[in-house]
Amino acid sequence: MSSAPLISPVPTPSAVPRHVAIILDGNGRWAKQRHLPRFAGHKAGVEAVRRVTRAARGMGIEALTLYAFSSENWRRPEEEVNDLMGLLRVFIRSDIDELVRENVRLRVIGDYRRFAPDLVTMVDAAVARTRDNTGPILAIALNYGAQAELAAAARRLAERLAPDQIDEAAIEAELETRDLPPLDLLIRTSGEHRLSNFLLWQAAYAELLFVDTLWPDFDGEALAQAVAAFGRRQRRYGGL
Repeated sequence: MSSAPLISPVPTPSAVPRHVAIILDGNGRWAKQRHLPRFAGHKAGVEAVRRVTRAARGMGIEALTLYAFSSENWRRPEEEVNDLMGLLRVFIRSDIDELVRENVRLRVIGDYRRFAPDLVTMVDAAVARTRDNTGPILAIALNYGAQAELAAAARRLAERLAPDQIDEAAIEAELETRDLPPLDLLIRTSGEHRLSNFLLWQAAYAELLFVDTLWPDFDGEALAQAVAAFGRRQRRYGGL
């Protein structure tokens, strides 16, 4: 795990991970560096989402999962949470037609039903519009926490299975990512070196990459660099 600068040839198809997840970090610091309000950083972060999702499609990445709002983000000031919810509304209104046109399947993981009723309705409608698409998956983590996901999976399994029937496959089948490809590459922006309760089970054998770039500055070239770094790694899964 390194935040050293990356050298970036355009990745070859054989080196492209099937499933990439990104922790979107650094919006506030980006704004602070420019003497702007935090909202400006979050707004710039939405533009980065657009750039990166388009680049991922162009590279042939099958699934892209973005950590947009964690279950811990409720601790932020109410005004900032409201700003984030407003940006989510704007993103759905402005981008859903493109996702439909580009054959992208939108998925949401996390307990987003805690959001305002109108936003829940918007999310449900957006997911429904793309449900029959057959192309790449864009999964957005909203009010998501991996520990809560695992605890909920354990409770459901305990209700119907004996202890000796619960194995790794049973747990996998209860996770919110069960219909996504296995996670290959997890990226965190902004120089922080932690997972922050994101995809803890799924990341067991994923390649982890921590980069110094603040999320609003992350783009297609940065994603290509990350994918190229992934392609240079040897994945042994515990073997030789």
